[in-house]
Amino acid sequence: MDSLTKSYFDNLEAKDKDLQFEAFNNIKAAIDEEVDWAYEVWNQLKDWLTDPDNHRRSRGAQFLSGLAISDPEQRMLQDFPALWEVTKDPKFVTARHSLQSIWKIGLAGEEQKDLLIAHISDRFRNGAEEKHYTLIRFDMIQGLRNLYDELKDETIKQTAMALIETEEAEKYRKKYLSVWK
Repeated sequence: MDSLTKSYFDNLEAKDKDLQFEAFNNIKAAIDEEVDWAYEVWNQLKDWLTDPDNHRRSRGAQFLSGLAISDPEQRMLQDFPALWEVTKDPKFVTARHSLQSIWKIGLAGEEQKDLLIAHISDRFRNGAEEKHYTLIRFDMIQGLRNLYDELKDETIKQTAMALIETEEAEKYRKKYLSVWK
């Protein structure tokens, strides 16, 4: 890892919130592309998924999701359950940030995509008792749209449409469909 990237990770713990925010954004931008330093931080990020600090849990989930494309050893296939748990975090903002970035795992390969879609589909169908469930459903549909936009895989769109059709409330069905306009 180059010294600049290392400084971004160091600055995530800075007292200055602006410095933290800048570091966070720089790391997010870096992991939009494949990087060669993923495994230098992988275990630390995995540990963050269960950290008492909700910011670390959120960052760990978001960064690992982005680093899935830089994972030739396919560690994500084993680590996915821990990351998925953060999408159900007791702190809703942490859960939501994690859920909004988890779609990136689907960019890493066919197995990762299938694993992700299976979890999204199951939660969409069976998570009605969750707090803020309509927002969670919206984020999952948006994630499928983001994945579709990157991969142009029609089965992703078909899956999303099938999930949307299971929504009984017309206003929410329309809201979810708006993601695909």
